[in-house]
Amino acid sequence: MVQRVAVVGAGVSGLAAIKCCLEEGLEPTCFERSDAVGGLWYYTDKAEEGRASIYRTVFTNSCKEMSCYPDFPFPEDHPNYMHNTRLQHYICKYAEHFDLLQHIRFKTLVTKVKKHPNFSVTGQWEVVTQRDGKEETSVFDAVMVCSGHQVYPNLPFADFPGIEKFKGCYFHSREYKEPEKFRGKKVLVIGLGNSGSDIAVELSTMASQVYLSTRSGSWVMRRVWDKGYPWDMVVITRFQTWLRKILPRALNDWLYVRSMNRSFKHENFGLMPLDRASRKEPVFNDDLPCRITCGMVVIKPNVKEFRETSVLFQDGTVQDDVDVVVFATGYIYSYPFMEDHSIIKSRDNEVTLYKGIIPPQLEKPTIAVIGLVQTLGAIMPTVDLQCRWAVKVFQVKNNIHMYEKGKLKAASPFLSSLPQRHENSTTLQPDYITYMDELASAIGVKPSMMKLLLTDPRLALEVFFGPCTPYQFRLTGPGKWSGARKAILTQWDRTLR
Repeated sequence: MVQRVAVVGAGVSGLAAIKCCLEEGLEPTCFERSDAVGGLWYYTDKAEEGRASIYRTVFTNSCKEMSCYPDFPFPEDHPNYMHNTRLQHYICKYAEHFDLLQHIRFKTLVTKVKKHPNFSVTGQWEVVTQRDGKEETSVFDAVMVCSGHQVYPNLPFADFPGIEKFKGCYFHSREYKEPEKFRGKKVLVIGLGNSGSDIAVELSTMASQVYLSTRSGSWVMRRVWDKGYPWDMVVITRFQTWLRKILPRALNDWLYVRSMNRSFKHENFGLMPLDRASRKEPVFNDDLPCRITCGMVVIKPNVKEFRETSVLFQDGTVQDDVDVVVFATGYIYSYPFMEDHSIIKSRDNEVTLYKGIIPPQLEKPTIAVIGLVQTLGAIMPTVDLQCRWAVKVFQVKNNIHMYEKGKLKAASPFLSSLPQRHENSTTLQPDYITYMDELASAIGVKPSMMKLLLTDPRLALEVFFGPCTPYQFRLTGPGKWSGARKAILTQWDRTLR
């Protein structure tokens, strides 16, 4: 029976993992290489090896009602979109509120995770850690990998001939912190993702000119959506998901393109995705169209070749006197502590996991990868539900519904991919509500619309037509939170506040 669980990393996924283990009576031990919780959101002035890194002005792309942990709403007086320091404060408060810190070993690096010699019988793992130069090996019944995927930068120099001749400065976006030192420079940003567009917009306030190179375009969405409401409060609803399922694909695609072009026509701005109906994650940036209109950011196609002081683009145009190149080209996924790299195996930076969480080929399903799946929804409610699901799998690993002939059923494996190059169009992203409902159904926490309609019609209407806020997955079943109903019925009040 699973009792002791090792959690690798104390970011938003790791904290959810600790809490979910405690809720189910398990004994979690979390190993965190830094001296604080928060992971990606723990800002430092310099990018540190082996840790995710953000720039000083990062704000959230999901609003507070959609992105909180489902049983711990943000304070009412917080803005809808938050600066990273405020989010980090919330994460620390979450850890304190649920008394999670006592289960974390800080400044402890996980160097190896390997199967115990009797793994085929017990499903146990040996976890080797390092602290203050001392090595320690412990045995755990299960492992939850919560180390994130924005750690190891992807620098595809082979795709950019001549980069070695370039005499200017070039670096990956994870090294970028603030714009001051680029005052008066000509800067080329490669990659139209969230980081690339954010950095291009911010640099345009200091640099003499910013060029933003995109290989395949992208949809650009505003955080401030219809009538000034947060985009995800309006877009991510059960009604919208139901509508997409019943409408023909062609009509769906037409409506999607129409909604994406509602504030500006992407084609006119050089931003139109090559695949017009692409559902890959859009870029969230309220300022980019304005900076393009003002001429401070110039959109360019993919780079064909670098020269000593200039850049040749695919359309034949040449930009002279480029001083700086920022590669906002994403990350490669890597778990260097896994002794057997085939357990979480990758091909073309894609990894096959059952429900996007558990390697399907294992004899015993006792290791879970949390937070790898990328949906249009926020990370905190997603990882909370993933952790609850994974812990249930650990506990009922002999249950025929989840476990069959020594392996997890591979009938519905889930392919998770990460954006290896800038705006990689192959990233598979499941529909947020569909994915969450799949996990919720398996552990008995999906809200029943029929039951709600009969017993609480006011709540039923808000759950179906209103935003699919995280509280919905704590309304019923194991892990039920008594404040969930009130949180749902007052969510618009907090948004307006």
